[in-house]
Amino acid sequence: MLVAGATSAAGLAVVSALARAGAGVIAVGSHAERLRTLRAAVPAAVTYQCDLADFAAVTSLAAVVHAEHGPIDGLIHLVGGWRGGGGLAGQSDEDWAFLHRNVVTTLRNTTRAFNDDLLASPAGRLAIVSSVSVDNPLAGGANYAATKAAAETWTRAVGQGFRKAGAPAAAVVFVVKALDGLETELAGRVVGLWNTDAASVNNTRVFLAPPTP
Repeated sequence: MLVAGATSAAGLAVVSALARAGAGVIAVGSHAERLRTLRAAVPAAVTYQCDLADFAAVTSLAAVVHAEHGPIDGLIHLVGGWRGGGGLAGQSDEDWAFLHRNVVTTLRNTTRAFNDDLLASPAGRLAIVSSVSVDNPLAGGANYAATKAAAETWTRAVGQGFRKAGAPAAAVVFVVKALDGLETELAGRVVGLWNTDAASVNNTRVFLAPPTP
């Protein structure tokens, strides 16, 4: 399983949960120091540093992963970020460039580089985290909502490709209002993807809500 954006709190939770479940985990991030911290926390995980917004770097990463570990069975894309504000502040070109690079470009690059693996796997899984703002976009977060909507559309297209090919693979969108506090819930849901029939979860949006006090 490859976790992209693995050094966030959510990434650490997902990497830890997959490792505890007995999966071979490949954790990818862009910050060397954060990767060292992750490796210390989850020694079973194999880590790689890569700029996932650079397609050449991602294809090189895929070649190394294939040579050292073989094809992957899962791609969990957790690369993201937030830029926004009130009124026009959430619509700036700088924020758009940042969000498009992190949310959309990294997803396009990783799914293109590893799509053949997921198609060939007996249980390929792709998962991303999106936002309720896709359903209720606000002016101050227009850039954020638009890039999340694009990521969802891309993921659904990948899922349609799985179905068209007749592959036992699934693409799933987890939807949150805020991910803080839901890291453990997300990790459990990710692990559970491999205990669920692909056809029943492919191209689904799964809403995660914080626990009731």
